[in-house]
Amino acid sequence: MRFLAVLAALFIASVAHAELPSSSDALIRAALSSGKPTVADFGARTCIPCKKMAPLLEELNLELQGRANVLFTDVWATQSLAQKYRVQMIPTQIFFDTSGKEMKRHMGFMSKDDILKELKAAGLK
Repeated sequence: MRFLAVLAALFIASVAHAELPSSSDALIRAALSSGKPTVADFGARTCIPCKKMAPLLEELNLELQGRANVLFTDVWATQSLAQKYRVQMIPTQIFFDTSGKEMKRHMGFMSKDDILKELKAAGLK
């Protein structure tokens, strides 16, 4: 009986990992006016490079809480945001400085170290 309880707990833990929710226009605007550097990742939950980036973004979101904003936007769920930010391919990461000004744009997979490097250039302390 105990074995089944442990097995069930492991299954639930593997399925229920934290996933960044898809951002809204209001959430992005709030992040850009927060005075913190921001990375906004535009992708899809079904795109293979996007799936590889998801755990990195989740880690960064936890590690940088209170110091930077890490956002994910599902372009299929909010196509208007993809158009507003001129996203041409996924994934696309857009980096904003502490005043909300776009500093850099990158298309394709991006490593955690490279994301951190860009956030530092945008004002991460």
